[in-house]
Amino acid sequence: MEQWKNRVAIVTGASAGIGAAIAKDLAKAGMITIGLARRVERVEALKKDLPANVQGNLHAVKCDVSNEDDIVRVFAWIDKKFNGIDVLINNAGILRETELINKDNSSKIREVIDTNVLGLVFCTREAYKSMEKHGRNSHVVHINSIVGHNVIRNLQMPSGNIYPPSKFAVTAITEIHRQEFIRSKHHIKVTSVSPGAVKTEIFPQEMLEKYPDFPFLESEDISQSVLHVLGTPPHVQIHELTIKPFGEQF
Repeated sequence: MEQWKNRVAIVTGASAGIGAAIAKDLAKAGMITIGLARRVERVEALKKDLPANVQGNLHAVKCDVSNEDDIVRVFAWIDKKFNGIDVLINNAGILRETELINKDNSSKIREVIDTNVLGLVFCTREAYKSMEKHGRNSHVVHINSIVGHNVIRNLQMPSGNIYPPSKFAVTAITEIHRQEFIRSKHHIKVTSVSPGAVKTEIFPQEMLEKYPDFPFLESEDISQSVLHVLGTPPHVQIHELTIKPFGEQF
């Protein structure tokens, strides 16, 4: 990670779970880390978990990645204030309980698409403006999911509704970004990181209590994998990294 010291990283959805773990680890690694979230006070609170000498590396910025205007404004401000964007971690993602065939579920479906797909696309587009302008080696990481490669739901499980399709989109977008970055002639890597089940707020407490022996990854496991991806030499690009907890049945 020495190559990224004092460089600028943005982490979306940094208020909890995987995003919070990544933001803290990037700050510890010496990156100027901007944690984006709607609950910005929770990102600010992460500083107390950091050693005193690196707390200044973490900056909390309010941003709703489901709102394109918000993304455009915030990314332009970050580029100007911090002299560029070098790493983007597209972590923000949501899940809503419904079924695709349920009535009156339009808002739930749109919320997932606006965050998981369009938010990721627009954040990358705005980060690319900065990466192109400054011309430094850069890296974009999409936090995907194993359900972005295989629909693992069965008839006994609640519907994943639009969530798996949103993650399948991330798988395709990763390859499209790879091709577009190569055509741009700029040295910008892109990586999809696809975890299995991770113990975060996306899983309701009643589910955790109902299946106490279900194997889970921790947010820190994913964060350490992201650091591994970022730490590869310039000629190495990890395109897809799938991480499962030992014993996962899917």
